[in-house]
Amino acid sequence: MRLFGIYIIGLIFGLGISISGMSNPAKVLNFFDIAGTWDPSLAFVMGGALGVTFFGYRVILKRSAPMFDTVFRLPARTDIDLPLVGGSAIFGIGWGIAGFCPGGALPALGTGRSEVLIFVAALLVGIAIAKFLPRAFNTTAPA
Repeated sequence: MRLFGIYIIGLIFGLGISISGMSNPAKVLNFFDIAGTWDPSLAFVMGGALGVTFFGYRVILKRSAPMFDTVFRLPARTDIDLPLVGGSAIFGIGWGIAGFCPGGALPALGTGRSEVLIFVAALLVGIAIAKFLPRAFNTTAPA
């Protein structure tokens, strides 16, 4: 049942991304082209997502536990550190250059377009590097 729920949630997300056009990199890049062919529709999609999330969290967090787990697993950290800022900057720059974010690229995989495949491959390499870097620069000696 849990996997079925995850599948349905992913399907709804992917359909929303596809229907809104956010899996089309040209539409995303036009949002960033303020001086040229600016397309504000991404702002409306993000605003709608924020509204649903804002009210959804208010409703869901009133429950004693999530449907498929015993406790809510919410972030405990609230500090802003260099890895967070750096990762956000890399994410934003990559999104602005490629026109894809992971949420828009995964539904676009079904198109089979080479730029989507290249982006997802680069995304996976980036994830691997991000997992490797903390271990590579860990200077603390084992106890």
